[in-house]
Amino acid sequence: MKSPLSPETKIVDAKRRGLLGSAVLGSVALATARIGNAMQRSAFPSKRPSAANSIQDNSSMTVTYKTKKLGDVDVFYREAGRPGAPVLLLLHGYPTAGHMFRDLIPLLASDYHVIAPDLPGFGNTKAPPRGQFDYSFDHLAQVVTAFTEALGLNKYALYVFDYGAPTGFRVAAAHPERVTAIISQNGNAYAEGLSDVWAPYQAYWRAPSEQTRAACRDALSPEAIRMQYLHGADPLKVSPDGYTLDAAYIARPGMDDIQLDLMLDYRTNVALYPAWQAYFRKHQPPLLAAWGDKDPFFLPAGAKAYQRDIPDAEVHLLNTGHFALETHAAEIAVLMHDFLARKVGSLA
Repeated sequence: MKSPLSPETKIVDAKRRGLLGSAVLGSVALATARIGNAMQRSAFPSKRPSAANSIQDNSSMTVTYKTKKLGDVDVFYREAGRPGAPVLLLLHGYPTAGHMFRDLIPLLASDYHVIAPDLPGFGNTKAPPRGQFDYSFDHLAQVVTAFTEALGLNKYALYVFDYGAPTGFRVAAAHPERVTAIISQNGNAYAEGLSDVWAPYQAYWRAPSEQTRAACRDALSPEAIRMQYLHGADPLKVSPDGYTLDAAYIARPGMDDIQLDLMLDYRTNVALYPAWQAYFRKHQPPLLAAWGDKDPFFLPAGAKAYQRDIPDAEVHLLNTGHFALETHAAEIAVLMHDFLARKVGSLA
């Protein structure tokens, strides 16, 4: 026999039943809402890209490795992006090759057709030995011009770094109608951009001899190459892969004299600075300078000087060294996307 409940117990029990009923109703309402949402999703297809489209998008960002034969030169190059998108032609410097763009290319390939050749005397491009091939900046520019023509590149933006700058500026000055924009990453065209580190090279230019040539040979050592990467950069962000590979390329038989010939010929680049500055003034190519401000070779003054001849040039100084892409590829890619979208357009 149940004992009678006190009035207080009856009140508490009623409250508990009320709370339980509310919880049940809430659960039913939540379940109903979830079922309704599920039905709504099934009735209206998702706007997300299909698997096929996703695969196509990813394939455009895949880097491929190719060779284009130009007479006695087999130009090795990296390529990514979609044909028909605005073209970016990436020109490397000393002592590296197109692999210096390994982090940058995937960040650009979604909107641009990106091509990065190895110059003769560098990387995986095959050219005749010294004595059978003119290793000069004039000739490098001729090879780059022939390369773009062989690929049918009628319009392209130039990314120039180090040796890529005098090579690319020769191409641009000869064919200004082809160049849609210029991105200069520590690519110099002004005397004030040269630091005191150039002193032994300038002595070599003024009086070429075995002695002055030998004084430049230290630049070919693995230690000097490693210094180019690390000086002014956060060492924790600089992969050893780049400078280790560069040192191996430069150590190949016959490469030392090829590089010393190019170091001597660099004097022709300085002599052409006024001509390139005249090209800037006349044609006003859209220009972005993204410059490692602790570069021991090319000073920030060289970046700022572009604005003297191209008032609308955009200059960004980055807290890093000569090989800015080793530490700031993402930042440079953001700058390039913004700049190129405004000046050239994009696939999107």
